[in-house]
Amino acid sequence: MVSVDKAVIAHLTRAGHTFEIMVDPEKALDFRKGKPYGMESILAVNGIFKDVKKGDRASTADLEKAFATSDVFKVAEIIIKTGEVQLTTDQRRKMTEEKRKEVVDTISRLCVNPQTGYPHPPQRIENALTEAHVTVDPNRPAKDQLREIMEKIQPILPLKIERLEVAVKVPMAHAGRASSAIRQLAAVKKEEWTNDGWIALIEIPAGIQGDIFSRLNNLTAGTVETKIVRRLEG
Repeated sequence: MVSVDKAVIAHLTRAGHTFEIMVDPEKALDFRKGKPYGMESILAVNGIFKDVKKGDRASTADLEKAFATSDVFKVAEIIIKTGEVQLTTDQRRKMTEEKRKEVVDTISRLCVNPQTGYPHPPQRIENALTEAHVTVDPNRPAKDQLREIMEKIQPILPLKIERLEVAVKVPMAHAGRASSAIRQLAAVKKEEWTNDGWIALIEIPAGIQGDIFSRLNNLTAGTVETKIVRRLEG
């Protein structure tokens, strides 16, 4: 159990009331990500509060109405998983850095430079974020922030979301392994198994075409045949 001095507040509003608990900031965040901690090791105080700072505990009736249980551990689990957990300064900095990297990687995979048709290197995107003074929200999924971030950096860095339809032909000796790998990386729109091997039409983000072609070449000892059939925007 974490000491009260090192704990942070997690809270959730439900059924017209706000419920608060005091938690270990690191373990609570790990628990939200799926790490199997017991509530007794996360809670600093075994209680559910209406106002932690005032020491005002939630009534059994309010807990039953909001959560269909008054079990402290069960309610605390719901609050941590679905409510908001305060972040320490170090946690917020680390999460912001991780989310910023995710945004950069996503833009690099999904977008190309419309002037060249090739993706921008991650460092160039990172520099554009800095120059445009973009603030990445650590609590929002990267995909939900992508459009607004792209709008902010487009005056600095030309971007276009582009997908490719690519025809792929793999000799039978490598067809099984290659087709399995492709399904993890791309959408297979059409496919056909022939005596010679596997033929497919796949759709991929334009920014990762180099990675996919390189992977296919490695899997097939350079025997794969690929052809860009169509470029799709948006």
